Amino acid sequence: MPQQQPLDAADVHISSEYEPDALVTLYEGDRLDLLKQIPDGAASLVVTSPPYNLGKDYEENLARDTYVTGQAETIAEATRICAEDGSICWQVGNYVENGTIMPLDILLYPIFSRNGLKLRNRIVWHFGHGLHCSKRFSGRYEVILWFTKTDDYYFDLDAVRVPQKYPGKKYYKGDKAGELSCNPKGKNPADVWDMPNVKSNHREKTEHPCQFPIALIERLVLSMTRPGDLVVDPYMGVGSTAVAALLNGRRAAGADVMPAYLEIARERVRQAIAGTVPYRPLDKPIYDPALPNGGHD
Repeated sequence: MPQQQPLDAADVHISSEYEPDALVTLYEGDRLDLLKQIPDGAASLVVTSPPYNLGKDYEENLARDTYVTGQAETIAEATRICAEDGSICWQVGNYVENGTIMPLDILLYPIFSRNGLKLRNRIVWHFGHGLHCSKRFSGRYEVILWFTKTDDYYFDLDAVRVPQKYPGKKYYKGDKAGELSCNPKGKNPADVWDMPNVKSNHREKTEHPCQFPIALIERLVLSMTRPGDLVVDPYMGVGSTAVAALLNGRRAAGADVMPAYLEIARERVRQAIAGTVPYRPLDKPIYDPALPNGGHD
């Protein structure tokens, strides 16, 4: 996994408007206003976690049809700016109304399909902490829908392989007897990802109530983009996507309507540039008894 390295200050350009040569664009305002500034096919990866329409401080609680219409507008623009070999990833959970849940991936999938996008994976992000329910099983996962525009898309599996369960396992019979039966570079991380969510004792925690971990986006950035590529997050929040991009030599652009969140994003970007951003590495075990607090930060 990448080590934090300070970037050359001469290459650093944090812009408040989209500029093709900017290392980072942090736009204060509506996501559509930013997306419309970005040329067709400019982004190798569009990745975001949109509002869930739950009435949080940073979102309105809209009628479902109004919410879906807004998402359709965002997805259409995301499709336009996505490169032909690029990817679009939407990280979503559930919309809850009067105790009844509506999985947002089910609600939004038809919109992606109408835009001609092809679903490659429905990735399950499993985490150990959250609200405790008394009248249903407590929710402990959300999903990432990964779409591509074409069948000729960029994907680097080797960049995100994880250790094999039995790294020295060999064939015991046949023509390959004695040879390794697994890839020595590691195995495919599959489509169920166990990663801690960002709660109060997580080292990345800010004041945002629904912040996702840098590592979640980092795996997408590493596998779906090349160094120097542009990663766009229409709902940037406190900048986790930008940090994941910067730590791995990519460019980033994102928007948010909350000035306080964007100020946090700016500070985290500065820290990423300096190599000092609080960060839980992608390859850190979820629990290690040898570490303080089991490594739960």
